[in-house]
Amino acid sequence: MPTIHYEGRDIECETGATLRDALKEAGETPHNGLSDTLNCHGMATCGTCAVEVEGDVSEPTSGERRRLSFPPHDADSGLRLACQVRVRGDVTVTKHGGFWGQRIEE
Repeated sequence: MPTIHYEGRDIECETGATLRDALKEAGETPHNGLSDTLNCHGMATCGTCAVEVEGDVSEPTSGERRRLSFPPHDADSGLRLACQVRVRGDVTVTKHGGFWGQRIEE
């Protein structure tokens, strides 16, 4: 089983699980503040579940690429939408600041 390393926790999930769903099932969230309630619930339209992901995951979907290509996101940021990412192996996930998780501190 793959392990998701997120905010000091190790969360196991099934291979192929959607990152957003695995986090939610473990009592975590890929959303900041009110976006935990005000989101598209996995449809890749709002962009509030944007996270930085390192590890073995699926390639970006067309919907994910489309949403991450317009503000407040930047297609070159390297962020992924947790609702579209399929976990294939161990991953480390970082949630950045901002309503959409777009504020990457360098």
